[in-house]
Amino acid sequence: MSTQPTGPGGKLARLAIRGVALAVLVLATGCATVANPDPRDPFEGYNRSMTEFNEAVDKAVLKPVATAYKEVLPQPVRTGVGNFFGNLGDVWSFVNQVLQAKPESALHSFWRVVINTTMGLGGVLDPATEMRLQRQREDFGQTLGRWGVPPGPYLVLPLLGSSSVRDTVGLPVDWYGHPLGQVNDVSWRNSLRFTDVIDRRARLLEAGDLLEAAALDSYTFRRDAYLQMRHSLVHDGNPPQDLERYDLDEDEPASAPPAPAASQPARP
Repeated sequence: MSTQPTGPGGKLARLAIRGVALAVLVLATGCATVANPDPRDPFEGYNRSMTEFNEAVDKAVLKPVATAYKEVLPQPVRTGVGNFFGNLGDVWSFVNQVLQAKPESALHSFWRVVINTTMGLGGVLDPATEMRLQRQREDFGQTLGRWGVPPGPYLVLPLLGSSSVRDTVGLPVDWYGHPLGQVNDVSWRNSLRFTDVIDRRARLLEAGDLLEAAALDSYTFRRDAYLQMRHSLVHDGNPPQDLERYDLDEDEPASAPPAPAASQPARP
């Protein structure tokens, strides 16, 4: 009996396996060393190659499916799908907020899940937001950052896109701990994950077009935006001000010392 996953999710899983194989091949052949790489991005050559692979898959598979999804399903249905998966995500956010010792945020997520699961018909509706219980997404990568684990180098993953070494280490925990990871039927689990991916991609269609039109180097823009966003999320939107500057040479002082003030004659 074949054990390969079936359905749309199975196709996505097989693409992921091929992407991982490509990543290993690129790393093994030492593809594309970049002169003077950004200190946050020592694997820039590999990352750019993997970004091109991901964009090719997106153009051939994900974007057409997401476009059809958006055109076929009316907005209320798509909103309900997004609410459903958002409610499942709130469960995992609650777990991470407990692990991060954030009782207030954990209480918010707990009541969001209770209200949306009951009054919101299993999460299809979102009455919790109307009650001003705002969603605060947390994952295991943020939990590791909360307890001092550094992000490590920027890393582009097959199909999944922007990440870091820390966030990549946290991915298996996220996949297993998320409620979808507890679905025993493989075909159902993969189909649900694929639907979630397509729903997310459909919401980013216009943003992706704007990015391609506006950014001179979309790779650099995405990298910097991702690293800044993750740093802000780890610190709950209040990152420390004494951040290490990556745009300065090591031997160059961050700022020139102030010039001595000119002496003024004493006033009578």
